[in-house]
Amino acid sequence: EGLAICPLIGPEVLPLIGDMCRRYPKTRVVIDHFARIGADGQIRDEQLDSLCRLADHPHVHVKTSAFYALGKKQPPYNDLAPMIRRVRDAFGAGRLMWASDCPYQVGPGHNYADAVRLVREGLDFLSVEEKAAILHDTAERVFFT
Repeated sequence: EGLAICPLIGPEVLPLIGDMCRRYPKTRVVIDHFARIGADGQIRDEQLDSLCRLADHPHVHVKTSAFYALGKKQPPYNDLAPMIRRVRDAFGAGRLMWASDCPYQVGPGHNYADAVRLVREGLDFLSVEEKAAILHDTAERVFFT
């Protein structure tokens, strides 16, 4: 109790995370990098369904990160907007958090400015408050309160 775990997993493991959440319902869980959905270039609805089912567990959060490694894997990362919207719709912005994914986000052809710009300017369906939640408020609450 009082701890948070950050599983770095692929989408095939999501059902096991659900099992764990039922067994340990008070454990805060932060799924890294959308569970790598889209790492092979394809964002599959059935994998997103599996991730979004975890929204039923109130202590599950999702890191909206690793844009460089998902979908088309190229800035401005706009192809990820439908996935981000779907996850926001399931979890709410208060359970999403941006992550730096240091040092990988600054590999060749990628930078932090593009990753932050996607959240600040590229996701017109997010309110100012939702952007603040994703960029800092959620992480502060989960890890420091």
